[in-house]
Amino acid sequence: MTFAATELAFRAASVALLLVLGASLVSDFGHVLAARLGAGFAIGSAAHAASYSVGVTSLVPAWHAPLIALSTGNIVVFWLFTRALFDDEFRLRWWHGLIWGLVTAFSFVNCLWIAPGGNVRLAVTVVNLIVLGFIALTVVQTINSWSADLVERRRRVRVFIVCAAALYGGANALLQIVVTGIEVGDIADTINAGVLACIVAAIAYAMMRVDGAELFPVAVEAAPPLVLSQAPAAEDAADQKLIDALMRLMADERIYRQENITIGVLANRLKIPEYRLRRLINQRLGYRNFNVFLNNHRIEEAKAALADPAQAEVPVITIAMDAGFQSLGPFNRAFKAVTGVTPTEYRRLKASTA
Repeated sequence: MTFAATELAFRAASVALLLVLGASLVSDFGHVLAARLGAGFAIGSAAHAASYSVGVTSLVPAWHAPLIALSTGNIVVFWLFTRALFDDEFRLRWWHGLIWGLVTAFSFVNCLWIAPGGNVRLAVTVVNLIVLGFIALTVVQTINSWSADLVERRRRVRVFIVCAAALYGGANALLQIVVTGIEVGDIADTINAGVLACIVAAIAYAMMRVDGAELFPVAVEAAPPLVLSQAPAAEDAADQKLIDALMRLMADERIYRQENITIGVLANRLKIPEYRLRRLINQRLGYRNFNVFLNNHRIEEAKAALADPAQAEVPVITIAMDAGFQSLGPFNRAFKAVTGVTPTEYRRLKASTA
């Protein structure tokens, strides 16, 4: 089998697997934003698998330009996908679509006008620098948010997906900048297509090993009530002691008010490993995300303050900041997710029933 035939087989396998993965995500979890973005990322990756070549030595055909543009814009989808993957409360905004449209349109213009104007190296370099910028942004936001996930298997799969895609995309972007204009031969494209096929297969396999409802929750996580779950008959006494200590930190010291409180800081206060605290909060108290655990306590304090006639003139933002929120926007979103109404509406309802 020639290199060209092997490369075509790898490309076809990647495209087929990505399209099946995308269709599966839409079919099973089409109502979940992270799954829809994952399906979009799979389709954009299929466009990349069909169009990417190592080293650009000539102008691309006009029919090829839409695939390249879709492949380039896919880095924005990847960024949004990772946001939704690590934050169940993430919502798309109009400017997210605008960013995707600008990157995709710029890549399309690059293919049809900038590169044909004798600026192939400039066109390729600029596009791949954009790709590297979004990959860096994705890695930073992943580092900042992954520790809040309390479901251990889901955390590992999510990090694997991000790392595999970021390493492949980053390596390809750097390679493209370096070898543009250099004839690298069929073997380079064959190796690249083979590596992509292996990564796609590995991601699909990793996703199959995790329960779909864990990877893509069926709804934004509602905070459990501030009571302990019913203890099983053979409950471990040491775990119960730690839970009691944790709840005292929350209720008495109100540690959730501290700025930038992390699960690591809380574990240090309890003098236990971080993984053990993560397991306790997840398995004993029923939370899937550490930030939701903190916000539940903050919102309970805010609800009490908003219902207190003595604090009727206290601004909502003051109540939010006192409870531990850093700004009004996240407070409003978290409060409405739990209560179904905004803080102002909640205060008005409590005042009318007093």
